[in-house]
Amino acid sequence: MRHFQKPITLGVIVGSRQFFNGEPAKASRAEIIAQLGALGLRHVILDAEATDNGAVQSRDDARLCAELLRRHREEIDGLVVLLPNFGDEIAIAETINLAGLNVPILLQASNDEIDKVDVHSRRDAFCGKISVANNFHQYGVPFTDTSLHTCDVAGNEFRDDLERFSRICRTVRGLRNARVGAIGARTGAFQTMRYSEKLLQRAGITVVTVDLSELIAGAGALSSGDAAVEGKLAALTEYGKVAPHIGRERLIRQAKWSVTVDRWNEENGCDASAIQCWRSLQDNYGCATCVSMSMMGERLMPSACEVDVMGAISMYALALASGAPSAILDWNNNYGREADKCVCTHCGNFPRSFIGEAPEISELDILGTVIGSEKCFGAVKGKVKAGPMSYFRLSSDDNAGSFKAYVGEGEFTDDPFPIDGGVAVTKVPRLRDLLGFIVRNGFEHHVAMVRGHHADVVEEAVERYLGWPIYRHEAAPIYRGVTYPTFL
Repeated sequence: MRHFQKPITLGVIVGSRQFFNGEPAKASRAEIIAQLGALGLRHVILDAEATDNGAVQSRDDARLCAELLRRHREEIDGLVVLLPNFGDEIAIAETINLAGLNVPILLQASNDEIDKVDVHSRRDAFCGKISVANNFHQYGVPFTDTSLHTCDVAGNEFRDDLERFSRICRTVRGLRNARVGAIGARTGAFQTMRYSEKLLQRAGITVVTVDLSELIAGAGALSSGDAAVEGKLAALTEYGKVAPHIGRERLIRQAKWSVTVDRWNEENGCDASAIQCWRSLQDNYGCATCVSMSMMGERLMPSACEVDVMGAISMYALALASGAPSAILDWNNNYGREADKCVCTHCGNFPRSFIGEAPEISELDILGTVIGSEKCFGAVKGKVKAGPMSYFRLSSDDNAGSFKAYVGEGEFTDDPFPIDGGVAVTKVPRLRDLLGFIVRNGFEHHVAMVRGHHADVVEEAVERYLGWPIYRHEAAPIYRGVTYPTFL
């Protein structure tokens, strides 16, 4: 939760050129402060009296502004560069170079008004933006563009850009500093869940490991009367519709496990986790872990099945980008002969709001038939309600020594599908092309999904600021009879 609780703080640089009218710089300063305040975003900006019109338009101004930004480097998650007029591209580029923050940057340029283009009123930011962007390219500085080439700082279009940019900043910040718990050994039957912990560490993502037996022992040592256990028991019974035949003893066992996992994640500062969900836990402790994972996901602390660490990071990226609970699913079944539809499922760890209504909480269906349902309580079951969705998968590629990813958007549908567990009938345009890309590039069968359309934020964060290769499905042409794009 730490990256969701910490507010986003943006550093603001107002550019200007000395021979342009300085009043727009003053106005832009006031307008950006108002916009950020309305969005609940904090800001760091030069005092209005620190330079002419509070703007950066010389090397001295650049040094002053860079010093301010450096003093607040631990707070600042992104920078917003405003061009109320043409701006001094060198001063702006040097400000960012001297500050050395390595955070996302949003570049804005203001509109000219057709009846105010005389020598005293014109802005020319339309042109100045291209010059600033050219200098960013020379300095190797990645940046995010606004939806329109020019826009008003006080306008709704720019407010939408700021809101989206804040989610990009949160995603970059969260992924650069993520801690992921790997609880238990990788499930033996799933070599597909192998990953490179060293590549993750190089990217700033730390994996914290623990043997499953340690948490089983911890859960077993808890008293049924423990206040945390009683609180978790109450939360479990309110979380969904517990099957009537489930006795109190099984609920308490599940509550003890959930408390133990929660405490371990908190003690180790984990933002997400991946758990050995079968079958050691069922055989050696006597419950499933799905509902524990579901409840963590609902609190924006995603947890992936089968020790799928890369899946947990994928879920976390979607949660950061959207501010909503994400889930891990299998690309699992065709939907008849409908080429753009498929069925995505999992045994039962979907967060409640991901499903869209109160789920059933009962036993694992398939595993229960093998080892006995009495060991398998804790599955969250329900059909995902119709609506827009985004999907994302990040993988490590040892052969290439890098990461690879894909992202896109689609929708959940109301179509019926009589299968057990968590069910999502999914529609993705050109699904066959996407599946071809997945199998030809060696991706896993797991995919992270979240409600709503947020692929733009993930793509921008991953490709532009983290530098990981990513395939955006909607942007690719239709491939028929030709080689699919690969990262190899």
